[in-house]
Formats: sequence, C-alpha cells, structure tokens
Amino acid sequence: MTYVVTEACIKCKYTDCVEVCPVDCFYEGENMLVIHPDECIDCGVCEPECPADAIKPDTEPGLEKWLTVNADYAKSWPNITQKKESPDDAKDFDGMEGKFDKYFSPNPGSGD
Repeated sequence: MTYVVTEACIKCKYTDCVEVCPVDCFYEGENMLVIHPDECIDCGVCEPECPADAIKPDTEPGLEKWLTVNADYAKSWPNITQKKESPDDAKDFDGMEGKFDKYFSPNPGSGD
C-alpha cells in the first residue's frame, strides 16, 4: 500500500503533509502536490494532516487515475519538504469537485 494525493489538493495545495513526512516523498506541482509511490513507506502520518482530505490510501476503490498522476509527476516535479503558505484563494477551492479538468496544471512548482 502507498498513499496518493487526489483531486481535492488542486488549487488548495496545503502543505501540512510535507512537514510530517519522515521520508520526504512529496513533490510540488504548480497547483497541487503528489506522492512518489516508490518512496512512500505507507506510514500514513500525512493523511490526517491534510485539511482538504486529499490524501488517501491506494487501497480505496477508484484511485487508479490518481496513482498514475502521482507516479508520473513525482518523476518531474521538484521535491518539497517544508511547509509553505497555501494559495490566498485555497479556501475557495476546498471541497470543489471537477477540479482536475478545469484547473490541473502539469507545470512544476518551486520545491524547497
């Protein structure tokens, strides 16, 4: 089992999770984070830290798309290990559905 970041992170990009990750397996895109599946040790400490409830165990049904998104973008986005300020409008997007098609960006973030 590994953990994956889902659509709920898009445009919210809270980084509370990276602060608690013992193996630094988070990678930063322009408007979301992903978890590198080969680096995640399945400890689960990140899941309850996410205010947007965007982190799920890969054993939940329907996460195949997100497993692919996490694995693919973790290869090209920079590593993030320190908490940053969330976007000013993060609360406006928290809980919104259909964010992938409207807002997902393949561009990398700045990392640490």
